[in-house]
Parts: sequence; C-alpha cells; structure tokens
Amino acid sequence: MTTPDFRTGGLPPRGGLQYLALLLAFGLMPGAAPAAQQSPSHAHAPGPPAAPAVHAPSAGGHDGHDGHDEGERDAHGHAAGAAAEVHLSDAQRRAIGLETGVLEPRPLGSAIRAPGEVRANAYASARVTPRIAAQVVARHARLGDRVAAGQRLVTLSSVAMAEAQGDLVVAEREWQRLRRLKGEFVSDRDYLEARVARQKALSRVLAYGMTQAQATALVEAESRTADGTFDLLAPSGGTVVADEFVLGELVEPGRVLLEITDEAVRWVEARLPPAEAARVSVGDAARVAAGEYWLDGRVIQIHHGLDETTRTQAVRVAVPDPSHELHPGIFVDVTLFVDAGEPALVVPEAAVLRAPDGDWQVFIAEAEGTYRSVEVEPLRTLGGLTAVAGLSAGSRIVTRGAFFLQSELAKGGFDPHNH
Repeated sequence: MTTPDFRTGGLPPRGGLQYLALLLAFGLMPGAAPAAQQSPSHAHAPGPPAAPAVHAPSAGGHDGHDGHDEGERDAHGHAAGAAAEVHLSDAQRRAIGLETGVLEPRPLGSAIRAPGEVRANAYASARVTPRIAAQVVARHARLGDRVAAGQRLVTLSSVAMAEAQGDLVVAEREWQRLRRLKGEFVSDRDYLEARVARQKALSRVLAYGMTQAQATALVEAESRTADGTFDLLAPSGGTVVADEFVLGELVEPGRVLLEITDEAVRWVEARLPPAEAARVSVGDAARVAAGEYWLDGRVIQIHHGLDETTRTQAVRVAVPDPSHELHPGIFVDVTLFVDAGEPALVVPEAAVLRAPDGDWQVFIAEAEGTYRSVEVEPLRTLGGLTAVAGLSAGSRIVTRGAFFLQSELAKGGFDPHNH
C-alpha cells in the first residue's frame, strides 16, 4: 500500500478503495464535515487550546470532483452565501487578548497632533513626611503596594514626641482630677489653667504627627505608651510609587518617605504652539497613543504661561488608565479633537484590515466565540480611529485581536501558543 505524503499533498491514484478510504478518513468526501470541525475522539489529555474552527468559502479542488467549483460565486470569487467565520474557545480568546466593543456614532472632526509627556495626577497624589526629627523603626508598606486612606505606613520614634506624649498624659490626668472636684475645692482659675494645659499638650502631639485617635488611645493607656513612637498614616488611597528610606535612618522634618498616587487617571501634558493652543478648549476630546495602545481622554486645563525654552503652551489631558499602560515620564503622541464634526461610525484603526481580495474588512462578534468578517468602506482616519461605511450602529466588533482572526481565515486554524 502506498503511504500518502501530506506535506506535499500526495494521495493514492483516484478511483480505488485506498483513495476512497482516505477521503472518508480525513473528511474530504463531498458532504462530509471538515476534520477541523469534528470532535476529536481522543481529547482526554490536557494540552494547549485547540486550533480554532474556521468556516470559510471553500477553494477550488477541495470538493472531490475535477478541481472546479460548481457553486455560484460573487464578484470577488467567493462562494455565494458562504460566511467567513472563526470560532474561538475562552482559552483562545484570553491567549490572544481579544476584545470587543459596541459600535456607536461619535464625532470625528478636525484635530491637532502634538507631542506629550505622561505626568502623575497631582490632584490624586500625596507625599508622606515627618513633621519632627525622628528615626525609622518599622516599615508597613513597600513600593508598588496598594494602600487605603488611613492605613499605617511607617513607624517612627522621636525624643521630642516622647516628651510631648508624657506632657499630654500628665495634663490629661490633672484636668480630669480637677474636673471631678470643680465647685468644691477648686477655683475657676485652677480649672481653666488645667484645661488649657491639656489642650496645649494635645495640640502639640497632633502637630508632631499623631492623629486624634492615636492621642485618645495614648491618654487611655497613660504612661505605658508614652515611649515616643508614632505612626505615619496614608492621607489618601492609591499606589506607593516611591519609598526612599531604610530602617534605622534618622530623618529630618519634611523628608519625603513615601509618595502615593491614584493611577486610575493619568495626566498628559501636550505641548502646542500658542496659535494652535488657542483652538483648544477645556472639555475637548483627546486620544493618546502609547506604543500600540490608544487611550481616550479629555482636556481639563490649559496653561496660561509659555515654556521659556520651547516657547510652547501646555495643554493638560486627563486620561483614564485602568490597565496602567501609561507611566510618568514617558513620551506619547496626543491628538486633540478641536472640532466635533458630524457623528460617524468609527472603529479602532487596527480593527480594519485588508482582506486577501483587496477589500477592507472588520470582524463582527456574533454568538459566543463566533466571529464573522464583514466588508466595510473606510472613509477617513484620525487619531487612531477610522470612520467606516457598511456597518450598523449597535454591532459588536472586534477592537483588539482582529489580526489573529484574519490569520485564521488565511491558514485555516492557529495555535495561540505557536505549538
């Protein structure tokens, strides 16, 4: 029996039982389901995600006849009524990072492009510093940690704080004693002096860095905790982006020990010539390109002064960044939409791909894990967005990962792990 060579497409001569048996075995007989769509009979061993099932128009010579399609074809040579589809499992979608979005009209008017730099959101940032000279005795947060407002960050120890804590404990006890005796053996003057001394001692420990709750706990425990230690707490929630200190270090007042910022929204400072900055208004839409990612933002501030070196004016854009794609200090390209224009159906530029026949196409998400290619007509591209014709509002399109789907239609299946 002749062994077929599937690398070169070799098969036994047509007509014979061997040839018919091979056609049946590999699903090549007319009417037989393609092998890629049949359930594997021995898929019990764990392994990488299976290649996606691809439903595409059949090419000539695969129908088991004389190499010519007998079906009706359209102007591009596709089989009439045949839909090019790709089916992916959950694991395959995660592997390629596939994302979809609902198509909705949005303005796509004129725009200004400018270089920009990512900055930390100063309105959502805080620096943690001691108010008195102290020594670091314990660390409770590290670089990259997410912290909540009021969370303990650093424990410090100070001689000045120990003296202030001791004075507070003594003043509190004296005031409590005189308050119990007021009206009997205590004059109004003595009572007032005790109350003022207590308030001064409390104000001093608060000014040194203790909170009201810490001071209350101190006076309730009396001298047992008047040891000069105190904690610095997070003034707001966010991520620790700086922690330049070591245990045992003596730090001076005002020394920045930690910096906390909320990374959910970044600032981008775009630099424009004054004439172009005059066309921008607070509230204008913007898009920021960082590598292969495009993020939407909005103009929140326009600086009133010019940079003395570049003679440019800064325009501040707030950019939501939940995936933390932007980091302070990196340079980006900014597109500012200064004229709303007429609403249009726009898709990410990367979602529009050239099909093998030369037409442009996007992928529509239909049933769960099913994606179908649809021909579109690109109208204009601006800021990483392309206005298209040929789609309906409300369609769910593939916004990320379309290139992999197109590859599947070209090769009939792929392994996202390159196995």
